[in-house]
Amino acid sequence: MTKIDIQEFFRLRENVPVIDVRSPGEYQKAHIPGAWNIPLFSNEERARVGITYKQTGRIAAIKQGLRVVGPKMLDMVEKAEEIAGKKKQLIVHCWRGGMRSENMAWLFSRVGIHAYILEGGYKTYRRYCRQQLERPVSLIVLGGYTGSGKTEILHSIMNRGEQCLDLEGIASHKGSVFGGLGEEDQLPNEHFENLLFEKWLTFDLNKPVWVEDESKMIGSNCLPEELFRKIRSAPVIKVEVDQDIRIRRLVREYASFDKQLLKDSIRKISKRLGGQNAQKAIEALDNDDFYTAVDIVLRYYDKAYQHGLDKRKNAPVYPIELNPDVPADNAPFIIDQAYNILKIEDQAN
Repeated sequence: MTKIDIQEFFRLRENVPVIDVRSPGEYQKAHIPGAWNIPLFSNEERARVGITYKQTGRIAAIKQGLRVVGPKMLDMVEKAEEIAGKKKQLIVHCWRGGMRSENMAWLFSRVGIHAYILEGGYKTYRRYCRQQLERPVSLIVLGGYTGSGKTEILHSIMNRGEQCLDLEGIASHKGSVFGGLGEEDQLPNEHFENLLFEKWLTFDLNKPVWVEDESKMIGSNCLPEELFRKIRSAPVIKVEVDQDIRIRRLVREYASFDKQLLKDSIRKISKRLGGQNAQKAIEALDNDDFYTAVDIVLRYYDKAYQHGLDKRKNAPVYPIELNPDVPADNAPFIIDQAYNILKIEDQAN
């Protein structure tokens, strides 16, 4: 057994499998992406051992744990051998790098597996990732009204070799009340953060990172405060697209969904949209007039987005007018404009 710090963990995990020995419930809530779960205790067992510890003390809890684990040891070892493979190495962690990881590492070592124990466990991983979000970075925020094609433009920018953080892709949600349509179920927020962290760790922070302008909430997922502050204070490249193009784009994206789902989404914003406007949008859907329905809904989203821009007191907004609705063609022009803006920002600072 060898204890390792977080820096060594990131170096080793490129070639050594990671084993999370926390309970299935802890693992399902959030885990280090790519880690395997070999739980020392089930959810119920962990709860019972915890109660024993509080009521009777440490020794009694250890004995109860041994009674629970004994019959499962062979299955745990065989699963560990399968994951470790020919290299016979594993990285093991629990919540804080305590008894659970140490006991499992000892067990694996009995069958010839060299186990590395992450000091501080999963808690250390989370702390380290949040610290990385605090590091200085030149962030470029891609903004624009709903339907401007920002996500497709961001992907086109990424395809041209730029570093891009696709928050909506990680969250499996497009941000609006309609944003969950056609997407997979969203993950628990802590695991969403972990996926975001992992992407962030791949970036060279000496180079600009692009991100789409987002509210703090993307569906049910919430952006880490460290990142949200950066987004709110970074310069915004606001792409401006003719409203007719935006409406037609949104009709293409959403007209194929069940009308009832669309109506339910409109009702969620009926107070902010206005009761009469919401009813008109629903009636337009009943008449297959998706263009009018989208036009009405955009009145709310355009006002909401502009309100968000107006709150950016120290973050300049640079509008860029786009005529053709071809994200791949627009990407190089936007990149050039953004780098010119960054030069201006650097000179000003």
